[in-house]
Amino acid sequence: MHGRARQVAADHLVSGMAGRYATALFELAESDASLDAVAGDLKRIEALINESADLRRLVESPAFGADDQARAFAAVLERAGIKGLVANFVGLVIRNRRLFALPAMIVGFDRLLADKRGEMSADVTSAHPLSEAQIASLKGALKAATGRDVQINTKVDGGLLGGLVVKVGSRMIDSSLLTKLNSLKIAMKEAS
Repeated sequence: MHGRARQVAADHLVSGMAGRYATALFELAESDASLDAVAGDLKRIEALINESADLRRLVESPAFGADDQARAFAAVLERAGIKGLVANFVGLVIRNRRLFALPAMIVGFDRLLADKRGEMSADVTSAHPLSEAQIASLKGALKAATGRDVQINTKVDGGLLGGLVVKVGSRMIDSSLLTKLNSLKIAMKEAS
């Protein structure tokens, strides 16, 4: 698939500014035959962001200047052994003052890769980072439900208290504790 047809296919998977960055990185990685290596580096970055409140603050806060972000992220990438295309990509994202959108760019890249591999992509939000065993179990359950291999994109939202919110395509399964508590609160109000 080349040119316009590829762009139309990419547009239905990823959109907006983050989608454009993800598509550009995907196309570069594909032309370099480094899709798996880039995906692995992006997963490590995603895990680092999810595991560190300080790194999440650096990514999300507009209070940090590009120089501060560049220095901090260069140290993080070096410690994680991430070089080459992904390190250059993150540098470009920082120079363009788009670091806040890096998590969405990673999700976009994952969606494009899953589509290329014939997999489905699922966005999973949890109150705490999921272990590898929990992710593997979730992949198995989603494969059984959908009949296809599922690529999982994880996100942590401390406001959930517990449980999961899983989105596969346009279908959302919300088993979060917060939603259950809100439903219970509504039911109690209606009963009184």
